[in-house]
Amino acid sequence: MTPLQQLGEHGTSVWIDYLSRRFVKDGDLAGLVDKGVVGVTSNPTIFQGAIASGDAYDDQIRELSADHDDAYEIFWLLARDDIRDACDVLRQVWDEGNGKDGWVSLEVDPRLAYDAKKTAEEAKRLHDLVDRPNLFIKIPATKDGLQAIEETIAAGIPVNVTLIFSLERHREVIRAYSRGVKRFADGGGDPSKLASVASFFVSRVDTEADKRLDKIGGHDELKGKLAIANAKLAYQVFLEEAEDAVWKDLLSKGATPQRPLWASTSTKNPEYRDVMYVEELVGPDTVNTMPRETAEATDDHAVIRGDTILEDVDGAKAIFKAFEEAGIDYDDVVAVLEKEGVEKFEKSFADLIEGLESKLKALVAA
Repeated sequence: MTPLQQLGEHGTSVWIDYLSRRFVKDGDLAGLVDKGVVGVTSNPTIFQGAIASGDAYDDQIRELSADHDDAYEIFWLLARDDIRDACDVLRQVWDEGNGKDGWVSLEVDPRLAYDAKKTAEEAKRLHDLVDRPNLFIKIPATKDGLQAIEETIAAGIPVNVTLIFSLERHREVIRAYSRGVKRFADGGGDPSKLASVASFFVSRVDTEADKRLDKIGGHDELKGKLAIANAKLAYQVFLEEAEDAVWKDLLSKGATPQRPLWASTSTKNPEYRDVMYVEELVGPDTVNTMPRETAEATDDHAVIRGDTILEDVDGAKAIFKAFEEAGIDYDDVVAVLEKEGVEKFEKSFADLIEGLESKLKALVAA
């Protein structure tokens, strides 16, 4: 059994954090599914890279330009087709697992991250546009996003909540999901048809924390420690919220838990083990979405030794205390990361539309 398959045996579903037309059309995604990958996540940065490189989209862009002159409109039609094709590749996984896995995620326009009403409207539009039962709509976990998450779930639309960095926000996201499921069930909906994951970002926490440690100096033993401790305590939040009486009642009616999804799991520091954010975050009811390189490294040499997400929780709390004593403000670290996360996706989206406009002009001129 490969390490990717071993992760599945321990309750950690392996998803791939990558999507492009060639990736789906040339059979690469299907090949990874055969190896144990059971889901796909995408974001504006991934789409920006996919469309900007090569000519895989040129024919469709040229074709769409006959009826559309807006690059923004054209992008969503390109994305629709890629997402649909990926959903179709994973449909068997979704069917056979009763909707546990087999999901493909499409993110709302990140420029709407601080507008709950427009985000919820965009989620419905994209859900209808793609028209696949195994589609997750990704919504950023900003304060404003919490209301959009609840509204979208209450409308019966599965959601991948993204850009979660803090323990407090993770708890708020779980509760927003619970409220949405309750509203959906109270309105006559079947809660077993709903699903959600909470994408808790990992490596970026170490990148920001290590930078601050370098600035103050003298605490090298803490480097590369906060991200995994943060994720382990986030899993404890997940377990605590599962004991809520309202949620237990929803479970009895067929509702499914909102699984923690470990995102940003490639190591940014080359001095760190390249699969550390995989090996240390294994456990029941979790997902790990990996860039292709991390998935390949995991399949090659990861050591899956058990439910590591449950190991040394007291040690994780001690790491938080050590960072506090070193003068690192955790609340500020995660607030900065959330703000930067939204900004990065906004920039990628803007670059994507700008690049598509340039390509559109060049193809039409030719």
